[in-house]
Amino acid sequence: MNILAPPKARLSIEIVHDLVCPWCFLGVRRLMRTLRRRPDLLFDLTWRPFLLNPDMPRAGMSRGDYVIRKFGGEDRARRLYSSIAEIGRAEGVLFRFDRIHRTPSSVDAHRLVRYASRFGRADALVEALFSAHFTDGGDIGDPVLLGALAQSCGLDGRQAGQFLASEAEVDAVHADNLRAHRLGINGVPCFVISGRHAIAGAQEPEVIERLLDVAAVDAAEIQ
Repeated sequence: MNILAPPKARLSIEIVHDLVCPWCFLGVRRLMRTLRRRPDLLFDLTWRPFLLNPDMPRAGMSRGDYVIRKFGGEDRARRLYSSIAEIGRAEGVLFRFDRIHRTPSSVDAHRLVRYASRFGRADALVEALFSAHFTDGGDIGDPVLLGALAQSCGLDGRQAGQFLASEAEVDAVHADNLRAHRLGINGVPCFVISGRHAIAGAQEPEVIERLLDVAAVDAAEIQ
């Protein structure tokens, strides 16, 4: 007797994030870990930019200046970063804030993620960008580094460089950032599932999984 298995639910997940946000790095890691343990579900991921520092110069700024502007001083930043690093170790994320000497604008990195999505390489590129910034201390606003990361993720480095040298997708990045605020998203990461369910923050996998279950039930009812 041939029994057909029920079709898998397919969920769309919008990942609203900023590539200079350590909580986004943690949250995305937890989301991906959760998705890997749900082979019963299918997922379509869309990466949506959010600009934590919308007034950051495109050339970025020194880390010292940024820490003073953002946190009021080095001591407060050090305490916060120490806490994040400890949480990161449990997730296999090695935060090396001491290696970051320049805080970049994330606009060009977000542009490159949009470009990579055309070729199905956005997921790999996002991971590479997070690691380059938070583990290696790289300036992900530097077009040379961005081109190298694109190539390491299977993209044509020359074509990616040409894209970065243009202003393509700049307006789209800012439009998505504005859209997020209009939807009431004021902090990241934020995961929006099937356009109906949302969860903000670097939540534990168990919390994410419960939301996936709710979204899957809704998807099954619609089918």
